[in-house]
Amino acid sequence: MGRYVRDLREVDETQVAVVGGKGAQLGALARIEGIRVPGGFCVTTDAFRQVLAEEPAVGERLDQLSRLDPDDREGIRTLSAQVRRIVEGITVPDDIAAAVTDALSRFGDDAAYAVRSSATAEDLPTASFAGQQDTYLNVVGPTAILRHISRCWASLFTERAVTYRRRNGIDHRTVHMAVVVQQMVLPQASGILFTADPVSGHRKVATVDAGFGLGEALVSGLVNPDVFKVRDGEVVARTIAAKQRAVEALPSGGTREVVIDSKRQEQPALTDEQVVRLVELGRRIEARFGRPQDIEWCLVDDDFRIVQSRPITTLFPVPETSDEDNHVYVSVGHGQMMTDPMKPLGWSMWQLTAMVPMQEAGGRLFVDVTPRLASPATRAGLLDALGKGDPLIRDAVETVLERGDFVPTLPDTGPVEPPAKAAAHSAPIDTDPAIVTELIERSRTSVDALERAIRTKSGPALFDFLLEAVEEHKRVLGDPLSMQAIRAGMETTWWLNDKLGEWLGEKNAADTLTLSAPGNITSQMGLELLDVADVIRPHPQVVEFLEGVEDETFLEELPKVQGGVEARDAIEAYLDRYGMRCVGEIDITRPRWRERPTTLVPPILDHVRNCEPGAAERRFEEGRHKALAKEQDVLSRLRALPDGDRKADEAKRMIDRLRTFIGYREYPKYGIVCRYFLYKQALLREAERLVHAGVLAETEDIFYLTFQELRDVVRSNQVDDRLIEQRKEAFRSYHALTPPRVLTSDGEAVTGAYRRDDVPPGALAGLPVSAGTIEGRARVVLDMAQADLEAGDILVTAFTDPSWSPLFVGIAGLVTEVGGLMTHGAVIAREYGLPAVVGVEQATRLIRDGQRIRIHGTEGYVELLP
Repeated sequence: MGRYVRDLREVDETQVAVVGGKGAQLGALARIEGIRVPGGFCVTTDAFRQVLAEEPAVGERLDQLSRLDPDDREGIRTLSAQVRRIVEGITVPDDIAAAVTDALSRFGDDAAYAVRSSATAEDLPTASFAGQQDTYLNVVGPTAILRHISRCWASLFTERAVTYRRRNGIDHRTVHMAVVVQQMVLPQASGILFTADPVSGHRKVATVDAGFGLGEALVSGLVNPDVFKVRDGEVVARTIAAKQRAVEALPSGGTREVVIDSKRQEQPALTDEQVVRLVELGRRIEARFGRPQDIEWCLVDDDFRIVQSRPITTLFPVPETSDEDNHVYVSVGHGQMMTDPMKPLGWSMWQLTAMVPMQEAGGRLFVDVTPRLASPATRAGLLDALGKGDPLIRDAVETVLERGDFVPTLPDTGPVEPPAKAAAHSAPIDTDPAIVTELIERSRTSVDALERAIRTKSGPALFDFLLEAVEEHKRVLGDPLSMQAIRAGMETTWWLNDKLGEWLGEKNAADTLTLSAPGNITSQMGLELLDVADVIRPHPQVVEFLEGVEDETFLEELPKVQGGVEARDAIEAYLDRYGMRCVGEIDITRPRWRERPTTLVPPILDHVRNCEPGAAERRFEEGRHKALAKEQDVLSRLRALPDGDRKADEAKRMIDRLRTFIGYREYPKYGIVCRYFLYKQALLREAERLVHAGVLAETEDIFYLTFQELRDVVRSNQVDDRLIEQRKEAFRSYHALTPPRVLTSDGEAVTGAYRRDDVPPGALAGLPVSAGTIEGRARVVLDMAQADLEAGDILVTAFTDPSWSPLFVGIAGLVTEVGGLMTHGAVIAREYGLPAVVGVEQATRLIRDGQRIRIHGTEGYVELLP
């Protein structure tokens, strides 16, 4: 049709730059056999660009907008309103107006049209802009249509659309607006079809929302829709709403609300046969675009018209498999206390170094537990292990098993346990502290050897060396003696809790017996930051300097202030021991404390402000004395029981064993992270070489390649820049997804539940991991670097890995959304004597920052106080 106008039948999804996301999608839909799309045309982005080019004031305002903070709502509101007024006031140039009028004459000048915005950044696979630009229904006549085209152009600059682009790093100048002008259909019914269940994510269950008249009644929330669920060509659930109102088109243009006759209100908007037929059309559309779709439809004389289809961006992706079998996947991130998305180098390195196969989806890793669930020989053990780690995961897996038809039961020849695991279950090791000392020495020796050897490696030889280093990494991790030591600490905890509960009626007695257990590298890390604060506290100029720190080079400047040399030396010594740690440390791409030492400044200043000198040693000794007093109390009470001497002797052996091994639980992770930092430094040296050679734009581009892809780039000195850009965009989009604890191959995110009746009404249920009751001010902290804590505060966060432990010494209690009895946050909370409840679903949303709460760390729930 020309430069400014294109017929819908001439375009498809390859022409987003010309006709925007909606126009391109509608053109592609119109080409699918059996799919009817109302006819029409697109006013191209060339028209939009020409209009804006003739008005320089728009460019000036966009420059101002790009400099605003995304949180400056008032500034965005003012500037975006100015841009809209300018754009709406522009007279459509004659050549564009003539092209539109000519197109209208082909479809009928007096016909009614829908005029719809179609932005070039709209409905991308990774970002849904649904509802951010405007649609105008039942527009009649060329003059009115041209006026509404101008309104659509202006709608690119609504406050909501501008804010969304700023938050997602999308430049306003790179987004252009096309406009779709489509013949109106006057439907008996309309609504939305989701080809996957938008709530559960189940890919085989389609959901149809339906109401009478135009779809605006549903979209605007004017009425509740009828809801149908369809699986395998059959309606499996339906909810028929009382639809009191509808929106219908007026002959002269525009729309109006109408009241539906009372006899029709309770009637379904669609028959079951129509629903099933609609879903079949939806499956065709889904197959064409290769992913689940959110489809707007209209019913006209028993015939469906499709007026929109976009990807459902809220669904969690499913791990790819080479078969059609059913699979049950368990989240790795929930066990590792890191549910954020990982970059490709991060998840591929964790896959490479993990002891079990893992699959990636949505930037997270999952373990396929189907074979172990299918075999009766391994099912009970797996469920027991999952339950001890996270009861919600166990409950979710059991929910899938209870359906009876998803996981097949195999003959009882289940997978054989790996030798290291088998060894861990063999004869128990002696309660001997020398075992822990030897294991730590083995790990240090291995890390030292890696550090010496990796320095000399570069190019393809580095990657060959790293593959060998990974084997050593796994050998150390799977050391049978190490696994036995970890197992000894965990099993002893469970034994003491069970037996002392049975004999003395006491819940979670092991929590107090664990206080200040020796040799825990993570709790030492927290206490040693108190020692750093002791060095800094006497020097007011150092404190003042640190309060203004923004640059990562601050340690170089610190010696210039009085007391700065001692402060720098103390921080440097701390970084030498712990600088390889960081939040989300299982992702090798995350910045380590050594790379970003400013992360430690807020907790150091909190300790200077909130703690007294010598707090580290005093706290450790207080914990040790409490544990000793608890031990004596337990043993004396046991001796007073029938057969008391035997019970007390057995408990004493177990308490000694607990304190010998429970601290070691944290060391293997420390060893992994030490090795990871050495791998990362070597890989970044390669990245610098690639940047110097002009292969990469910046060193951190390697984070968006898998280990194998990076190896290929180093060999060939060539990289696919588009792949890196796609990966960056995908990674940004993964932040909006909530990873499920359990995911099936059907895409269903299965949410477990606490089956409990001991939680008071209104309280939030969780897992009790560290005994005690504490009341205080909740501080909801999502980023450790933003923490501003005072003594007596209760930390509420999504998850805590070892890097959070420096905050633990300054708080009174802990609540997390993720965690289990033996995850790091729970272990450290017990060692510090902090009442803690983990696995509290949506804690960071349901608990307000500053709200007073009461933690019941023995019973496992959180009360929200008035």
